[in-house]
Amino acid sequence: MPGIKYEIMQQIGTLSKSASGWSKQLNLVHWNDRDPKYDIRDWSPDGEKMGKGITLTIDELKALKELLGDIGL
Repeated sequence: MPGIKYEIMQQIGTLSKSASGWSKQLNLVHWNDRDPKYDIRDWSPDGEKMGKGITLTIDELKALKELLGDIGL
């Protein structure tokens, strides 16, 4: 099975960091040569390994922002 191909286009920010050094990040990522998506997931300190995460289109990210605003965050 071929590996997952990805390229981090923009590192937007770190949401949290664990004692082991892994960090939950929001990035703009190209996955398998497709259009870039906003991505929230855990990354190892060297950036070579990743955990499970979620990818969002710009429209989904805007909807999430609106929902968070609606609950007062």
